[in-house]
Amino acid sequence: MSSTEITEPTTSERNAAPPTSAGREGFWAQWQAYLFTEVDGASLAVFRVVFSGLIAWEVVRYFANHRIQRYYMEPQFFFSYVDFIKPWGGQGMIWHFIVLGVCAALCAVGLFYRVAAAICGAALTYVFLLDKTEYLNHLYLCSLLGLLLAFIPAHRVGSLDRLWALRRAERSGTAPPGEGVPRWALLLLRLQVALVYFFGGIAKINGDWLAGRPLDMWLPARAHMPIIGPILAQPGIPLAVAHAGLLIDLSVPFLLFSRRGLPWGIAIATLFHLANAIIFKIGIFPFVMIGALALFPDPSWPRRLLRQPPAVLHEGPRVPRSVPRRLILVALHGYLLLQFVMPLRHWRHPGDVAWNELGHRFSWRMKLRNKKVKKLQIYMVDPETGAREKVDPKALLTQRQVREMGTKPDMLVDFAHLIADRQQAAVGVRPIVRAKVQVSLNGHPPASLVDPKEDLASVPRGFVRP
Repeated sequence: MSSTEITEPTTSERNAAPPTSAGREGFWAQWQAYLFTEVDGASLAVFRVVFSGLIAWEVVRYFANHRIQRYYMEPQFFFSYVDFIKPWGGQGMIWHFIVLGVCAALCAVGLFYRVAAAICGAALTYVFLLDKTEYLNHLYLCSLLGLLLAFIPAHRVGSLDRLWALRRAERSGTAPPGEGVPRWALLLLRLQVALVYFFGGIAKINGDWLAGRPLDMWLPARAHMPIIGPILAQPGIPLAVAHAGLLIDLSVPFLLFSRRGLPWGIAIATLFHLANAIIFKIGIFPFVMIGALALFPDPSWPRRLLRQPPAVLHEGPRVPRSVPRRLILVALHGYLLLQFVMPLRHWRHPGDVAWNELGHRFSWRMKLRNKKVKKLQIYMVDPETGAREKVDPKALLTQRQVREMGTKPDMLVDFAHLIADRQQAAVGVRPIVRAKVQVSLNGHPPASLVDPKEDLASVPRGFVRP
């Protein structure tokens, strides 16, 4: 999106006095002006490099650890979010990850950014939607950030695209492209990151977490770690860590948006994520969150650090000719509203979300539960004769899928539909599918995860009665 695509304000807009009314129209006009005013794109460029580099590195790790084969090529069945989204056949998934890694690398250096970012965001989201078994909050976050970067001009600073554009402008004698980005682009990414902390903290306000569970199961198991291991095994440490995590999650987003609190927020968040990376080894998520901290200081901080001259920015709000301002505003506010609503949707359902899983995904509920399957028995019952046949899920699923399914009621329903559909196709009669599943949550006594008398094959997919 070059500066030649920008609509200049009209004479009446330039001469109009700033709105002073405290009413709705005055506030709305000021809000739009704030969102569309350009800011330095330098901090956004730092985030682009860090985030895209981490995605490229994650692709390398997937290849090195043979995860593509284990997760997306060996399974016979996938717990897809959307039925028509399936893995590519043959060597398709290998090529998919190659394309993803190449596009992530192109985004990092800012070459063919618009195309590469769109492909990278779409490729990440496709992988995320393939199998509920592989759901991770960090994969969900990376999908969101990848999609957002596809619509944000994060290549206007520190990119090969800009270098080539400068050379073209020099040869043609035209004005060089600008280095500013609309403020909404930076604000959108900031809010997305802040919501992860905020809802992560809200989710920790529950009885188990406040009592130190399930950290009292995880931290002592890491007593073998050098230096910090003996500390983690001490009584009282899980409770202290739980309360510290709650305070950090609830305070960091407000500190990051506070001028005085910003240095404290960055320092606390950095130490917090480094500790998580060392203790829990949770992949690139801590480093994505550390990289996202680059978005919160003044947008020109990288220039001051490198002692570069300030960016030349256009004055006043500016909107690309190709996209109406109203469309941008609707998309921006609609997206943020969705991100606020999704983590709250579990309140629509009775029961504990950590148990019934209704509303757990897409809600930033991180490290809150430890579920152990004590019994998993699945039966097909002939509705005409009452004959019962035990089903071995390992014959159709990988060990990882069986483990995840045993703690997720909606995945049990998906599997029940699978075996019922197959049996009906084979003998012409749709069986009743029942399951006896005993699960322990956070060390509590085992209980039935689903009603053992209910026909799971007749329950609508995606929903299980709590």
